[in-house]
Amino acid sequence: MWRHNVDFKLLLFGTLYPAYYSYKAVKTKNVKEYVRWMMYWIVFALYTVVETITDLTFAWFPLYYELKIAFVIWLLSPYTRGASLIYRKCLHPLLSSREREIDDYIVQAKERSYETMVNFGKQGLSIAATAAVTAAVKATFWHRMSSFDLLNHTAENMARNSANGW
Repeated sequence: MWRHNVDFKLLLFGTLYPAYYSYKAVKTKNVKEYVRWMMYWIVFALYTVVETITDLTFAWFPLYYELKIAFVIWLLSPYTRGASLIYRKCLHPLLSSREREIDDYIVQAKERSYETMVNFGKQGLSIAATAAVTAAVKATFWHRMSSFDLLNHTAENMARNSANGW
């Protein structure tokens, strides 16, 4: 129960509050606030990835959830400017030094994902075509078999009727 309460608070403070202030920064075209919130979202994206891993390994740790809330508040606070600090001291230098590699990786991933989707599409069409042909063959076969049975059954009835004198 406590964990869900913490997740709700993190959702509220870590996502909805900054989303609203990001909206305000875009609406008012305040570049300073816009940059502040962009740095926050970049740091928060990294936090979300790290949190997913740490939730699996450190959730048992005493005060773990309280530390998560405190960290998000520290990131958001206009007094500590935690997101700005992490972005400027860690993420910006790291991303700048690896930007070309990251861009190349993204291009390769896009190409591979396109090829993968085309292959899945081809496989899906092949499976659908096979299923349609199989269904058509079965329907034709059963139609012919039922027609044959009907003719056979009609011939037997006619023979019985002639034998009975009808």
